[in-house]
Parts: sequence; C-alpha cells; structure tokens
Amino acid sequence: MIEKGKTYVVMGLLDCDSIAYAIGQAVEAWGGKVIYTVQNERMKKIFFDRNKKWDQADKDRLEVRYCDVTQEAEVQALFEGIGPIGGVTHSIAFANPKTCLGPEFHTDAIEDLKNGFHISAVSLATVARYAQPQMADGGGVVTLSFASQLAFAYYNWMGVNKAALEATVRGLARRHGKDNVRVNAVSAGPLSTKAAGAIPGFETLGETWSQISPLPWDPEADKAQVAQAAAFLMGPYAQKISGQVLYVDGGASVIGGTLLPHERA
Repeated sequence: MIEKGKTYVVMGLLDCDSIAYAIGQAVEAWGGKVIYTVQNERMKKIFFDRNKKWDQADKDRLEVRYCDVTQEAEVQALFEGIGPIGGVTHSIAFANPKTCLGPEFHTDAIEDLKNGFHISAVSLATVARYAQPQMADGGGVVTLSFASQLAFAYYNWMGVNKAALEATVRGLARRHGKDNVRVNAVSAGPLSTKAAGAIPGFETLGETWSQISPLPWDPEADKAQVAQAAAFLMGPYAQKISGQVLYVDGGASVIGGTLLPHERA
C-alpha cells in the first residue's frame, strides 16, 4: 500500500495498455496522486492523444509531463518542478527491434546497443539521483525487469539490458540506503503492450509461459497484478525491502524444464 495523499511519479506512459498506466491506476486506487511522464510531445500525440480506447475526459484528468531520460537536465528539471514525492516507478526500456532483437544475436549496430543500454539501464540511476532529494522522508524507486537470468529467442540484447538494470538496482540500493530510499525491481511475466508488440517473436513468450508457469498467466489481465506489486514496493509496507527483484510471473522463474501434463490446470 502507498501513502494516501502523497505524489508518486510513474515514468514511461505510452497509452492505456502500458504497464505504466496500470501502475498509476493501482496507486490512485490506494489514494495516491499520480504524475505520469512521456518521452516527448511527439510520442504523446502519436500514442496517447490518438488512442481510441480513452475518451477525452479520461485523457484530460491525467497529469502528464515530458521527460527524455537520456537528457539529464530534463530529469533534474522534472523532479525539481514536482517537489516532494513518495516514490517513482521507472517503466522505461528500449532496444532497436531491427538491430538489437530478432533471430540473430550478433549485430554491428554498436550505437544502437549503447542507446538501448542508456535508456534501459543507465537511466534508472539518473532518475534515482534526482528523485532522491524529493523524498526527504524516504521512499521507493521501482523499475520493471524480465527474466534476466535466461536467454529467450529474439529477446537478445534486451535481455542483456535487463540484467544490467538489475545490477543497477543493487548498486543504487547500496548507495541510497543512507537516504532511506529503497530501490527494487519487479520481474514480470510477458505482458501485452504497444512496446511489447514491437518485439519480434513476442507471441512465442506467451506460448512459453503456458508451458512453464504453474499459475495461469494472462498477458493482458495480469498487468493489474504486476501493477499492485510495483505500487507495494513504492510504499511504506515495503520499507525494509531494497536491492531486490520481486518476481510476479506466475512462478515461471522457479520451474526447471516445462510443466508435465498432470501439473497443468
């Protein structure tokens, strides 16, 4: 549970199907105020403003600000402009699907690899650096990961980025413990989003989860379960949890091989 009345920043809003939006909804359900961030005005117009699943009233009620996490000055200005917060979720990742994902792991697109690493992993440190001064009473920083110990077909360099992200979580947890700021990750099962749809072979992950998850896994409906976990880690009920990766994946992460017929629901 988060603290009622406090402000929480959820970074990485794309549209109403995004994980960021689900997390914001969970925070609001528990009485928190949510400020979302979008990369820039162009992204907002393409994915947010033109989205047909929302009516205009739903769009207007959301507080949305712009922030490109690769621009340190924008991150600094964002948090200084918002003021005191209870926590922040970093729901941001990117890898060029044409050069960093797909059937071939090897790539010559070194600049694309650097850009993906910056956005997907390094930016968490930038966010924590400038969010921390706005959490004078302590707070939680949460990011989103995905099965970083395993190598999945097509996922390639994003898997590398997620492993780096989790290492960044541990480093930040050590650095910001003295500030009473906790840093954790939620490692979710595959979720259907606009961003996920750009991953080549994403549909195979859903098939994989049906074979390895002891609990039923729904890539659409289970966003709410992932969102609840992220909101929990931002709040005071998780005040002694830091540097951890919380798996919200139906139990798939502990399974060796695939489920046998008698183990499936």
